[in-house]
Amino acid sequence: MNALIKNKTAEQKEKQPKEKPSTDSLEARQANRHGFAVLYRKELCDCLTSWRMLILFFLLLFVMVVSLNAAIQNMADAISKSNGFNFLKLFTTGSDSIYSFATFMAFLGPLVGIGLGFDSVSNEKSQGTLISLASQPIYRDTIINAKFLAQATCVVMTVFAMGGIVCGVGLIRTGLVPEGEEVARILMYLLITAIYICMWLAFSTFLSVVNTHAATSAIIALAIWLCLTLFMNLIATNVANALYPTDGMNAYFNTMKNYNLQLGLNRVSPYYLYSEVISTILNPNVRSVGITTMDQYVGAIAGYLSFGQSMLLVWPQVVVMVAVMCGCFAAAYIAFMSREIRA
Repeated sequence: MNALIKNKTAEQKEKQPKEKPSTDSLEARQANRHGFAVLYRKELCDCLTSWRMLILFFLLLFVMVVSLNAAIQNMADAISKSNGFNFLKLFTTGSDSIYSFATFMAFLGPLVGIGLGFDSVSNEKSQGTLISLASQPIYRDTIINAKFLAQATCVVMTVFAMGGIVCGVGLIRTGLVPEGEEVARILMYLLITAIYICMWLAFSTFLSVVNTHAATSAIIALAIWLCLTLFMNLIATNVANALYPTDGMNAYFNTMKNYNLQLGLNRVSPYYLYSEVISTILNPNVRSVGITTMDQYVGAIAGYLSFGQSMLLVWPQVVVMVAVMCGCFAAAYIAFMSREIRA
């Protein structure tokens, strides 16, 4: 009897019409993708055509022209002191009074990220347009995702445009033709530069989310940038000398400890990490990013490092910069999703 009842129940279930999958979620996802594309194009257009971006672009362009002119004038002297990879010297050669293009980008690059992101969300709040965006049939996280992706795209376009101008002008003015490995190193240098600037972009975006006024975000971002760029080395030196003095008899015991502590504190600064990476990528003769003892020189073969070996040498620094960028954007994402949007 129980078996008969179970069979009848199973037959009734089979005869019941199956529920059709709801199309509401599919339509919502399609509308969200369309809204993301529209918002991304709108933000990218606003970013590329804004006066702020034009001013930052022409600032970098002026710096690039000055440093490139100094590099071309001193190219003969730089080539005479090396045996290869001459095209890379367009990025690393300067003069007594003018820094190289790579050094200028390390110092001024964060200004592009800070300038684009310090009011990306707070400006929408002050103008009252954030409520209109949030009321559209899109997911809420689409707003901040589209804004950051559009600004990051603008950064990548700017960096690679600068690199292309340097390569083109250098190729015409000097007649040097880059080799395959030089091209790979230049592309990696430009990609890491874009990551470095996007890291500051993500940080300034986070400040724009948590602060109501854009001026507050700008002041905090600029203060931290100046502290980590200009004063971190001074702070690290004083702290290391206070903990591990190297005067007199202490020099024998504390020299390595002093240096390692300075190195660790300096690597808190993104500027220092970026400088280590580009000095290794653009100069194949660099074989170490830290102190090298005489024991480590024993048996070492003199020569240049390949592109893969140079990347392995600075891979930890690159991973840290990517992780900081993702962490800052994740913090901005969480803060934006948890804040209440109202008039």
